[in-house]
Amino acid sequence: MRVVIADDAVLLREGLIRLVEENGHTVVSAVGDGPALVSAILEHRPDVSIVDVRMPPSHTDEGLRAAVEARSKIPGSPILVLSQYVEVSYADDLLADRAGAVGYLLKDRVSQVAEFLDALRRVATGGTVLDPEVVGQLLVRRRRDDPLASLTPREREVLGLMAEGMSNTAIARKMVVTDGAVEKHVRNIFTKLDLHQDEEQHRRVLAVLAYLQG
Repeated sequence: MRVVIADDAVLLREGLIRLVEENGHTVVSAVGDGPALVSAILEHRPDVSIVDVRMPPSHTDEGLRAAVEARSKIPGSPILVLSQYVEVSYADDLLADRAGAVGYLLKDRVSQVAEFLDALRRVATGGTVLDPEVVGQLLVRRRRDDPLASLTPREREVLGLMAEGMSNTAIARKMVVTDGAVEKHVRNIFTKLDLHQDEEQHRRVLAVLAYLQG
């Protein structure tokens, strides 16, 4: 994969470069601020970009805003955002265009190398990956008019794992059930959320978006 990295912390940026390149991928650009990120994505059209949320000058959400801007110019450009803290609204912003190919992970996950690289690959191939901590916090903001109210507890569990970016096979392994059982739950989720006659990856993104906004 061809990768762009955006992080103003030199040590973390260099660490990410080394991690990515030692695992057979190519870093085509490494930058330290939002405008440089947008320029790098427009110039290199990478397979995926790894972006820190907080970058200069205010160190609030410049990285996220730059990522959203880049996706507005190149729809669907894969972005994996890294953050020190859980901010569910950031995940909302990333998923707002419903194009998929986005991820939101806490920086601590980078130390879990195999899982981090797997998340990077899934985002690069159009998947949606949310940190388990983000998924957990979604549960505390449910509204009474929750669009997921019709889902069974088991279906909600499956949808939560989908939001973490897991495939049906990975979900089956996690829940200790058969692939067929998971496929049935997924079909039921699509039906109850009125997600019909569309490509499955796109429907998974829409289901995750419904989960986020519930």
